[in-house]
Amino acid sequence: MAKRRKRQVSKRRTTTGAVSSPRRATTEFNPDYTHVKNDLKRIGVLAGSFFVILVALSFFLK
Repeated sequence: MAKRRKRQVSKRRTTTGAVSSPRRATTEFNPDYTHVKNDLKRIGVLAGSFFVILVALSFFLK
């Protein structure tokens, strides 16, 4: 079984020769799902109305 090695993080050197640690991304992922919510509401309304129409048609077709 092979031994696992730990991954070493390389440090950056600035123009002055000082060593700095790697930078992390400071931007946060902030998605906007309002259009998805609106689409899901529309799908729910359409599904509900089709179900009501099918129930109403079942009374007329009997």
